[in-house]
Parts: sequence; structure tokens; C-alpha cells
Amino acid sequence: MTESLFEQYAAAVRSEHAVCLVTIIHGIGLGSKILVRPGEPVAGTLGDSELDRVVERDALAELEVGRSGVRNYGANGQQRENDLTVFIESQAPPPFMLIFGAVDFTAALADSAKLLGYRVVVADARPVFATPRRFPMADEICVAWPDEVFDQFGDVLGPRDVVAILTHDNKFDVPAVTRALQTNVGYIGVMGSRKTHDGRTERLREAGVDQAGLDRLRSPIGIDIGGRTPEETAISICAEIIALRSGREVSALRDRTGPIHER
Repeated sequence: MTESLFEQYAAAVRSEHAVCLVTIIHGIGLGSKILVRPGEPVAGTLGDSELDRVVERDALAELEVGRSGVRNYGANGQQRENDLTVFIESQAPPPFMLIFGAVDFTAALADSAKLLGYRVVVADARPVFATPRRFPMADEICVAWPDEVFDQFGDVLGPRDVVAILTHDNKFDVPAVTRALQTNVGYIGVMGSRKTHDGRTERLREAGVDQAGLDRLRSPIGIDIGGRTPEETAISICAEIIALRSGREVSALRDRTGPIHER
């Protein structure tokens, strides 16, 4: 027996696979549905092949950012027409946060990230520090170098995902930054003072990173709330991530001059 669209949708949600259920909620074809999944043929039809094609394209775009919403179309998929209205219901897997560096700030950031619904991966090449006992909140711990981590996760990172580099170690953070810039990840934050970041920038340029790549970096990391402790710094980082995702203007440390901390 062929599974219904609802059964396929439920199965995808249970297995944490990205999926959209699109339903015509007003106008021509009321109640018709399609199921949209990345890399798979559309299941069902809205009543017109061109409409199906256009709606699939738009649903995949909404799914990439984990957003649901309403859109209007003409009967054959025309934009800016109102023959019908669809509701795109996106179910995306939890976004990733890759945290590089098994340091004190990592535990606090991982805790905050879990509260926000992230799937947290902690990575460090030093097995004595990267342990489940130190980071019990992490979904996965990778005792590996950045290249190995990005070989595993790089292809799945998208606009909803986060890379946070907390290492303060050139042999670790420079390759982590360069590999992160090769992905579609939405946020790349790098910890360090302005002096540290200036030195890192020189090494990144030597490694072939251009200005467009440097402009993607959030460093110093976080927004300016005056935080000092690992927990306060974690809140600052998460606040910047939320603000960047929602398009809000904030006082980011990256955009200020002078010391990060008041003397």
C-alpha cells in the first residue's frame, strides 16, 4: 500500500529529515497538497505541473532557512497573482552548532545552544580535553582536526547553522576559519581580542582568504553587553546569532573600536 502524504510527512519528521508539506488553503484546487523534500521528486500535485514546479522551488527556499509561511500564485504558478494561496509548512532538522576548542567557554556556549534547540558538536584534536565528562550537553564530540570535522559536516551546513571557533590556537583556528568559509554556514564567530584578530587576519590573508571572506567573520565574537564570565559570553554570542538571523541591528563587538572589556 502506498503511504499517504501525511504518513510520508510524519516519517520524515520522526527521522529528522527536512520536509515541507504544501497545502492550497484558498482558491483554485482548495485542499490539494504536495510533499517537498530536498533531492527527491515531489509527491502529490497541486493540479498543474508548472504550479508544482514553482511551488517546489519556493518551498525548498523556505525549508533552507527553516521557515513556514503563506504564498499567493496564479493558477499556473504565476508570481504576484492571487488565484490561490498555499501554506508551506516546513519541518527542518535542528540546526548545527560546531564549536571548535574544548575550553571553559565551550561548555557555557554548548549549554546555551542546547536551550535554543541546536544540535551541538564540540571538536578538539586533544583527546584529554575533548571528553563527554567535560561536555555532557554536547550531542557529539569529535577528537579531530578542523579538516576532518568539515569533511564530515561541511556539506550539510546552511544558513541556519553556526560555527564558533574558540581555540586561540593558530594551527587550529586558521584552518577552521578557512574551511568554514567554504561552506554555506550562516554564522562564523571567532573568539579573541582585537589584537589577536588582527594577527589572525594576516595569517588568513596568507592562506588565501579574501576580503569577502573576512567580512563574514564575527570577531571579536558576540554583542557588546559587557560580559566577562563564560556564561555571560555565551549569552553575548547567542544574542548575536539571533540578531543576525532576524536582521536586527545590534551593538556587535566586531563593529566597535577600543578594548572589549572596560578597565
